[in-house]
This record gives sequence, structure tokens and C-alpha cells, in this order.
Amino acid sequence: RSGEAHVVLCEAAGRPPGQLPLLAGELHRAGLGADWAELLWEASSLPPAPLAAAAGALAGAGRDGDCAQLLRQGASRPAEEIADAVLALGEVGRAPEAQALLSAFVQSRTPEDAALIAAPDPRRLVPQLLDAARAVSSARERDLVHALRIAGIPAA
Repeated sequence: RSGEAHVVLCEAAGRPPGQLPLLAGELHRAGLGADWAELLWEASSLPPAPLAAAAGALAGAGRDGDCAQLLRQGASRPAEEIADAVLALGEVGRAPEAQALLSAFVQSRTPEDAALIAAPDPRRLVPQLLDAARAVSSARERDLVHALRIAGIPAA
């Protein structure tokens, strides 16, 4: 693929989120599934609010696998940005997607990193974080509770 094609994919990742499901369908119909995967990778690096909007658009269009892939890739960002994205998803009624993002983060990062997510809004984020950790394992939940305590964030 040429550099120009990559630029087009990067630009497409920043388009209005409602266009993403249509673009996915067109790329797959044209046999360009690899380009769609690259576009999702680029979209995963969008700022938190556009990332949340893209995930919501994909989930709303029934593209759950694409939404999950986007959120797994988005989990590589800093904890503060994860917190912003989770809150943005919650504000637009996308609780399952918020939970998927937290789950991906909790599974791939340390409990100490996960505890940092709660700092901006512990009241809203701690319960969601604990749910995500519990879904991984009781040991992960216990480790997160300890990390929250060390960070001075109440786990209740």
C-alpha cells in the first residue's frame, strides 16, 4: 500500500463516526479487509471523545467485533485518556462499550495503572473498574483493590 493510501485511511478514521460502519462494509465488499483493520488501528488513537463516538457508532450498527477490536487497541493509551473515554461512553449510553474498554485495560495493564483510571471521578469509575477486574479473576480484583488503597482512592 502506498503512503497516499495510508493518508486516506488516517483521514477516514477522523471522519464523522456514523460513516465508519458504512466504510467498513464498502472496504470489505471491495476485498480490502486489511485496510479496514488499519483504519481501526488509526481510529484507536483518536482522542477519547472521538474514540468513544467511533465505538458507539460501530456497536450501534451491529459491528460488535469491530467495536471490540477498536476498544482493545485503544486500551494501550494512558490511564487518564481511558478514564475520559469511559466517561464519554457512559454519557452517550454506551455502558457495554465502556466496560469492554476497561476490561481490555485491566487485562493488559498492571493494577497500579488501572487504579489511575479512577482518579478523575472515583465515584463513577471505581465500581466500573472493580466490575472489569472481577470479570478477569478474583485475584485481579483483589490486586486492584490494593492498588486503589495505595493510591488513596476508596474502593467502596
